[in-house]
Parts: sequence; C-alpha cells; structure tokens
Amino acid sequence: MKSATDELIRIPGVGNSIAGDLINLGLFSVEDLKGKNPEEMYARLCFLKGGRVDRCMLYVFRCAVYFAENEESIDEGNYDPRLLCWWKWKD
Repeated sequence: MKSATDELIRIPGVGNSIAGDLINLGLFSVEDLKGKNPEEMYARLCFLKGGRVDRCMLYVFRCAVYFAENEESIDEGNYDPRLLCWWKWKD
C-alpha cells in the first residue's frame, strides 16, 4: 500500500517536503486535489505556517491541481507538457 507521501510525489514539482505540506492541508492523494482552489490552499498553508510562505508554493499548487484534474489525459499523452512545470503557473 502506498503512503500518502508516495502518492503525492507522483505530481511534478512535488517532493517529500511539499507532500508534507499537502498532507498538513488534509490532502492525502492526487484525487484529493481535484476541484481544490490553489489560492485557498496557499492562504491556508500561510496560516498554518504562521506567516507568508514563498509564492512559488502557490505555483506548485496550481500545477498540482492541474495534474490531478487532467491525470487521465496526461497518461494518454494529450496535454501540454509545459503545464507540468510549476514555474509556468506564475502570475
């Protein structure tokens, strides 16, 4: 059985540390990210951390939600590979 961390690090740009942040937000799987609002996730993480978190985390969250909502298309090769790079999700 896969751990939540193992499940989440399948997402491009997500390593052990960010997987831990997602788990702290109550997100334990790729499926849990579907329909989530990255801006709300970021604001909640800032609250949990007690201060401002690097804005790059918001970009990773945007990429992660995109991945979760398009995983089937990605597996089939029907996607823009640039959208799996977190830095493409900047403001």
